[in-house]
Amino acid sequence: MKRAEKVLEGLVFNSRWLLAPFYVGLVVAIFILLVKFTQEFWHVASHMVDGSESEVILAILTLVDMSLVANLLLIIIFSGYENFVSKIDTAGHEDRPEWMGKVDFSGLKVKLIASIVAISAVELLKSFVNISIAAEDVTTAADWTLSDTKLAWKVGIHVVLVVSGVLFAVMDRIAEATAHGKAGD
Repeated sequence: MKRAEKVLEGLVFNSRWLLAPFYVGLVVAIFILLVKFTQEFWHVASHMVDGSESEVILAILTLVDMSLVANLLLIIIFSGYENFVSKIDTAGHEDRPEWMGKVDFSGLKVKLIASIVAISAVELLKSFVNISIAAEDVTTAADWTLSDTKLAWKVGIHVVLVVSGVLFAVMDRIAEATAHGKAGD
């Protein structure tokens, strides 16, 4: 019976490697995002002179947005792989990010929600900048109502994300304080 238990535990422990293809897929997703970033960059560069200020700002915000998504993917890949699959052996490498290996699941959640809030903020900023461009296309009051409704939803979603991020941080701080309090007892 003990032998069967040991085999079962080994199987369960080694099942963590089933997550590795997910992280490889996310690396491929960063490459795909890089291709789209390059396309958008060339589009921005080629229209920089003849585009309006608002159009250029929107295009640059799109580049910032893509960069934030790529950063988020990288944080998820590094932290997720190290927390759930295996340690990445780059301890002696001079370019190893300082946070790598120190972000636990709790820290990953906070970084994840912070990145999502930042991405949401950029999208919201793009919507606000886009209002003047969209005003040229509005022909009826119904179009304004639709535009206002979309903007209200974006603001509402952003507020929910911000509140969620704050609540995650507060919960982690409470959990950490509770853990330290119990350790001191």
